[in-house]
Amino acid sequence: MIKSMTGYGKAIAETPQKKITIEIKSLNSKQLDLNTKLPWLYKEKESEIRNLISQRLDRGKIDFAIYCDMLDDEVVTVINKSAVRNYYNQFKEIAAELKIDLDDQIFTAIMKLPDTLKTEKPEISETEWEMVKNQIIESITMLDLYRIEEGNSIMTDLKKCIGKILSLLETVETFEAGRITKIREKLMTLLEENLGQENLDKNRFEQELIFYLEKYDINEEKVRLKTHCDYFLETVNTPSPNGKILNFIAQEIGREINTIGSKANDASIQKLVVMMKDELEKIKEQTLNVL
Repeated sequence: MIKSMTGYGKAIAETPQKKITIEIKSLNSKQLDLNTKLPWLYKEKESEIRNLISQRLDRGKIDFAIYCDMLDDEVVTVINKSAVRNYYNQFKEIAAELKIDLDDQIFTAIMKLPDTLKTEKPEISETEWEMVKNQIIESITMLDLYRIEEGNSIMTDLKKCIGKILSLLETVETFEAGRITKIREKLMTLLEENLGQENLDKNRFEQELIFYLEKYDINEEKVRLKTHCDYFLETVNTPSPNGKILNFIAQEIGREINTIGSKANDASIQKLVVMMKDELEKIKEQTLNVL
């Protein structure tokens, strides 16, 4: 079974004061690349949130966000009495030294000074955090299920592509007998044209032909290509994560296909090799998104 690195999850938690929306989405990446967007109230829980995500999601570019819609006024702005009192006492001392009177307008001036107002921010309660934490786990589970569903679709495509490569490999065999005959006839014609038939040593020609044709023999490459394809199909059915292994096997498949193409020396086989490469490119694109 394989999993996609693409996924999306969403969960909502509600308290009498606010509505908390949790969203998580992921795309393909070589490693775990986690970005979080949190309200100030949940900043202290960031390390715990990151731990929850990294335990369940092995790899991918993951964006996690919490949004809060306040249903009641929780943040209250209050006067910082000690700061105002301190400012007033300083003004009184200055006024006494300068022998001037203070009126009620002094408070207007004081309230414009720094730190005269303060915002009291409530702390997150343990009950609320447990509820939010459960919804975070729920959103991660939703994303994981999305990955599994997407992975099943990718697995179907991968198996289809490998099946086509194996089918094309079988077709290659139908051209092999004729290929050797064509090479033999071509070499014979060249020798007869340059040396003359009467000067041709047929026994020596057959010996040299054997060594020459070894360079064009693709049996080993065919066997290895089939083995790699079978291994790919086996790995697809192994537990996730297996994306990196599939990518490595795809590279080995590509090497064998390229070698067959370079050694084939036959137009019909070359066409089949091009078709194999087309299927392999589809496989490589898909494996980049496999966990």
